[in-house]
Parts: sequence; C-alpha cells; structure tokens
Amino acid sequence: MQIPVVRNVLEANEKLAQVVRERVRGILTLNLISSPGAGKTTLLERTLTDLSSEFKMAVIEGDLQTDNDARRVAATGVQAVQIDTDGGCHLDSKLVLQAMDHLDMEGLDILFIENVGNLVCPTEFDLGEDAKVGILSVTEGDDKPEKYPLLFNLAKALVLNKVDLLPYVNFDVERAVTFARRLNKDLPVFQVSCTKGEGLKDWYTWLRAQVKLKKAG
Repeated sequence: MQIPVVRNVLEANEKLAQVVRERVRGILTLNLISSPGAGKTTLLERTLTDLSSEFKMAVIEGDLQTDNDARRVAATGVQAVQIDTDGGCHLDSKLVLQAMDHLDMEGLDILFIENVGNLVCPTEFDLGEDAKVGILSVTEGDDKPEKYPLLFNLAKALVLNKVDLLPYVNFDVERAVTFARRLNKDLPVFQVSCTKGEGLKDWYTWLRAQVKLKKAG
C-alpha cells in the first residue's frame, strides 16, 4: 500500500523540480546535503565571504526549527531565505519554489540550498539542482559512504570537512574516499577545514568551473 504513495509523492516532486530548473536557468544551483553538524553552514559562511567579490549568491536554508543558520548566512551580506520544515526531514521542490518567490533572482550566479541535516531523505528528492554536494566531517564514521550509498552515488562533489581534527579522531580518509569512489569513480573530493580555512582553494576552483559551465549552457 505504501509503494504507490511514495511513487506519487516523488513524481509530483519531480514535476515541480522541472519548474525550478526553468527558473534557475543560468544560475548554478547546488543542493548541500550532510548529517547534522558536519559543517554545511560554516562551509557556506566561508564560501559566501571569500567569493563575495566574484559572484552574486543567495541561499535557501532548510531546518527543522529556528532560523539560526539563516541568520548566520545573512550576516555575510547575501540574500537568505529560511524554510522551516516544522519537523520534516527534507526539503522538496514545492518548498524551494516558495522560497524563491522571496529572492531577487536577477543576476544571481550561484544559488545554494542548504538541506535539512540528514543523509537519507534529502537525497531522494530532486530540488531542480545542478548538483548534489555531500559534506562529510571526520568526526563521523569513515564508513558513511558505505552505509548511506545513495548520496555518494549521486553527488557531483564531496567536501570532507574538519580535517584539522584528524589527529584526534579515528577516521581513515583513504578508506572513506575509497568507499565513495567505488560508488562514484569520478567524484571530486575536497579535504577542508572550514574553521581554519585549509583546503578551500580547490573547492572554490571547482565552483568557478561549475559557474562557467552553467553560464555556457
């Protein structure tokens, strides 16, 4: 009885995802997915600050409760819209479309969608994005790509965050990356510390290349 319901929900979401795609023509749109506490918001704060002179950017923030993350992002000077899912475990295309109505989309280069902290449900819902970006921190298990394969299979980039803590945690980078690339052999992996600013140069280079590709076509 549940299978048709799930299929109908995903099909309805996909139709609205196509509407999102029409509205973000020429705008690189990235869906950031991670567990709670992996560092999505901190990555955004650094990225928005460091690339503010190059790109016009905006953020759609999804959270179960509170607008804490949206206020942190807005403090960088970019447009930020909060979606309170009221306990829902993921964003969907309808919510993204509603949030876009509150953004000035004119001249945007990058739209970041910070999804609810969860490695399962957000991955299953297409938001009309150009790419899903997985964020994994070294304070989590290095077997996350093996345990939650769908995200690492679909992601077009993986940001491995908090690498400054590697001396203090039991996390095998090679093992995690090997698992991820068994699922997605060409997956680019960026090892960063958002708090220290380490490794962000390659992440920014990737973003610049993706913006150029999106504008080209």
